[in-house]
Amino acid sequence: MKLLASMLMAAFLAAPVLPAIAAGETPAAPQANVKLDLTQGAARFAEVCVACHGADGNSTIVANPALAQQHPEYLVKQLRDFKSGARKDPVMQGFASMLSDQEMQNIAGWLASQKSKGGFAKDKELVALGERIFRGGIQDRNIAACAGCHSPNGAGLPVQYPRLAGQHADYTIKQLVEFRDGKRGNSLPMTQVAAKLNDREIKAVADYIAGLR
Repeated sequence: MKLLASMLMAAFLAAPVLPAIAAGETPAAPQANVKLDLTQGAARFAEVCVACHGADGNSTIVANPALAQQHPEYLVKQLRDFKSGARKDPVMQGFASMLSDQEMQNIAGWLASQKSKGGFAKDKELVALGERIFRGGIQDRNIAACAGCHSPNGAGLPVQYPRLAGQHADYTIKQLVEFRDGKRGNSLPMTQVAAKLNDREIKAVADYIAGLR
């Protein structure tokens, strides 16, 4: 029995620890058992989304997020939140309201199949600070490392946490400020983290994220 207990404990300790969804956080949209029509997703994207997010999801407008290669579960959740008003944006709410749930999933599936072109960091003075926060957090202020949820290379974790690598710094700054100021409320973990960051730290993290591959 002692040997069996030791083996079970070893297996438990060796298992990967995944971050749990915090209380109040809406789980991302499940994609299981959904038959996607990527051709329809591409066509619907071209009709509704292309002007702001680029022909292949690689936005050239820094205020608008790059969506190529993003986890489809995350994209569907955001579209649902825009449509319901859980995430506030009058422009996106209007577009999301035009989409059925199946169309959202088709678009998200197609975007996930597109290759991200990535971006680059611009501020050499801030990027080192951004890397420290992203990889290690700020321990004396109980600020968690971004890498814990979004992975060290910014690839994110499907279903729970979005891909960040190569995202426009301007867009990331806007989202972090809105989380901090309570203007965006559809992610409790991000609200809690952003609430502890000052403007310089937000800018540094955003610039570092833009250069991740």
